[in-house]
Amino acid sequence: MVWSLLYALTRNALGLMLLRMRGDTAKEVELLVLRHQVAVLRRQVHRPTLEPADRVILAALSRARWGSFFVTPTTVLRWHRELLARKWTYPRKSSGRPPVHREIRELILRLARENPTWGHRRIQGELIGLGYSVGVATVWRILHRAGVDPAPRRADASWRTFLRAQASGLLACDSFTVDTVFLQRIHVFFVVEHATRHVHVLGITKHPTTAWVTQQARNLLMNLEERSHRFRFLLRDRDTKFTASFDAVFTGAGIDVVRTPPQAPQANAIAERWVGTVRRECTDSLLIVSERHLTSVLDSYAEHFNTHRPHRSLGQHPPDSPPVVAPTSESTIRRTRILGGLISEYRNAA
Repeated sequence: MVWSLLYALTRNALGLMLLRMRGDTAKEVELLVLRHQVAVLRRQVHRPTLEPADRVILAALSRARWGSFFVTPTTVLRWHRELLARKWTYPRKSSGRPPVHREIRELILRLARENPTWGHRRIQGELIGLGYSVGVATVWRILHRAGVDPAPRRADASWRTFLRAQASGLLACDSFTVDTVFLQRIHVFFVVEHATRHVHVLGITKHPTTAWVTQQARNLLMNLEERSHRFRFLLRDRDTKFTASFDAVFTGAGIDVVRTPPQAPQANAIAERWVGTVRRECTDSLLIVSERHLTSVLDSYAEHFNTHRPHRSLGQHPPDSPPVVAPTSESTIRRTRILGGLISEYRNAA
């Protein structure tokens, strides 16, 4: 900027020296031409853009007639004030508040997405617990710019969300029948954990009685052992085999029994879905001979269902997910036949 200013001043000084050597007639003609050019430019450009050197020259020549200038005296005074302000205003030592890293911004949006009831202060507290020092206003600004509504508006009050939150404390029991090759009907009693979809095949009999069903309930609580306190409700239908003695077994363990509405199998959809699955994948494709045969078949299928079969509601993982072996260039896929090859399981083998 300094060199350009010196160049402009030198050029104009030389121009003044050359003007003294020219005649009055040539000067007057040039003035008329320049005035006409200025008039043409004023019609085309309402507000010209001036460089700092242009402003200095115009301010230095301001003693001339104001009619020759295309700027007003107020503009020249404003230029002077701006020059003083730049001279006495010291530059900032820092460039301001540092920007928020992309990882922190994505983490804030993730916390808001996964926790609809959390406000910006709750999210800021969680970030501090994770070791990220972020201000409350910064969290609010990131959420606001991303179009994330405040916590009360983001709260999901749908039945799907409510039931998913209650799933960890729900058990569902039901029964189904299997007809043997000798046209004898066998009853299967089972319980499903809603949260994990783990299935417990409790008993198989040709003659289900109230005492037998009640004993199976006791066996379930003994198998659950310390995990029984995690469950809050048991869903069952209105079958006559479920009497007060059956309900008392669960009530004594702190589990409330909830009866589904009459003729409403969709109210116990998780258990009904497992009945359809075990029929399609297992019992409908086999000829069952006896109770012992059916017990062996269902034990094998229940182990496959709990430890290997993927579930869409669990992110394509089984209820009791084993550790996944990462495939390598030397690993091979090994097939395991279940129920004589009716069902196949595949695993990576070194």
